[in-house]
Amino acid sequence: MHPTVVINVVGLTPALLGPRTPNLSRLAANGCQRPLRTVTPAVTCSAQATFVTGLPPSEHGIVGNGWLFRDLMEVWLWRQSNRLVAGERVWDAAKARDPSFTCANLFWWYAMAASTDIAVTPRPIYKADGRKLPDCYSDPPELRDELTRKLGAFPLFHFWGPATSIASSRWIADSAKYVLAANDPTLTLVYLPHLDYGLQRLGPDHPEIAKDVEEIDTVVGDLIDTAKAQGRRVIVLSEYGIVPVNRPVHINRALREAGLLAVREEEGGEILDIPRCRAFALADHQVAHVYVRDPDDIPKAREAIERLPGVAHVLDSQQQAKWNLDHERSGELVAISAGDSWFTYYYWLDDARAPDFARTVDIHKKPGYDPAELFLDPGIRWPKLAIAWRLLKKAFGFRTLMDVIPLDASLVKGSHGRADGPAAHGPVFLSSAPHLVPEGTIDARQVKGLMLSHVFDP
Repeated sequence: MHPTVVINVVGLTPALLGPRTPNLSRLAANGCQRPLRTVTPAVTCSAQATFVTGLPPSEHGIVGNGWLFRDLMEVWLWRQSNRLVAGERVWDAAKARDPSFTCANLFWWYAMAASTDIAVTPRPIYKADGRKLPDCYSDPPELRDELTRKLGAFPLFHFWGPATSIASSRWIADSAKYVLAANDPTLTLVYLPHLDYGLQRLGPDHPEIAKDVEEIDTVVGDLIDTAKAQGRRVIVLSEYGIVPVNRPVHINRALREAGLLAVREEEGGEILDIPRCRAFALADHQVAHVYVRDPDDIPKAREAIERLPGVAHVLDSQQQAKWNLDHERSGELVAISAGDSWFTYYYWLDDARAPDFARTVDIHKKPGYDPAELFLDPGIRWPKLAIAWRLLKKAFGFRTLMDVIPLDASLVKGSHGRADGPAAHGPVFLSSAPHLVPEGTIDARQVKGLMLSHVFDP
């Protein structure tokens, strides 16, 4: 077997490779570079599930970063159990070929309860007094303690939110170097999300993106050098590319104005009342699953969505089959935005009625993805002072909201979710073993087989 490291550099595209990426460019020049055709929806959980199973969302069941759990009548995003994924995983296929094979999963999603030998994944500590403390989960559990002693606590607030920085990707890369040295896994999966942040904030054409590109190239280059020094093959790939956007689409507000979406009041704020909704949309970047309780309401919901500027497609259950999205977890309708647009989760009609969590970083309470969590509210005159005051109150044991997130969706300049974006802004596949990679575009469903060939083929 040939030990292999697979580095998922989120948001990496041909347009970003060049003089500012000497390490990645060297890998491409000495090995190979191919365009990668991703899945719909082109989002983290769906793409990664396809990479490790070789199946489309219609078969592995990960139809987005979250969905409506119909038996609970609750939206859950960013679940972590690997048991939600159907299909044979790449590590199980490898172990069937050689029982001595081992696999380490470092921050690829659905890491918990998986049959990998090693796993590390984000896992904050939620205290009873409302505090959220940075931490991670590992299997075996002592690995978390080893990494924390060596690297410090996992920098959770640099992993997501307005304070995101290269620190989280550097910590993950350093954890990978530690695991490679200490455990020598046959296949190591590494997730480096740094590019995702600036690309969504600023868009892929903004000049300030150059700094992010240089930072991630340095981190990836160090990891590539470590892997090669240990005789490992290297794959670098991305799940999706991020395209420029200029139009947020408030799909839930349209459903509400059509009389299909229900809310309930909680202390002056409005909460989405899913059990009473005739229809609502789970917005996930450029794709939205629209759950319609009564089939008779499907035409009305479709009409309300189709007339929205920025909506390109509205797929019923039969049409979803052509997009490999026909699964029981999918909505009765699936909306796909135009290339320059994306879907918000906003369902209130007046910002004064927004729920308290809307102005916070809270990926589990919001019934949809919210890229505005990457920004500090520009309406706050002294944001650092505002944050310091809230942190001080928390330090003294007072419950307080970190309500510093804006409700202005127009701030977002980059998005993803469609699989048919411009080639320059599409995902890529790089390898240090070009003889193992076919010519032409790599389909996301081929990645599992390519990982196996890198491990087992001469």
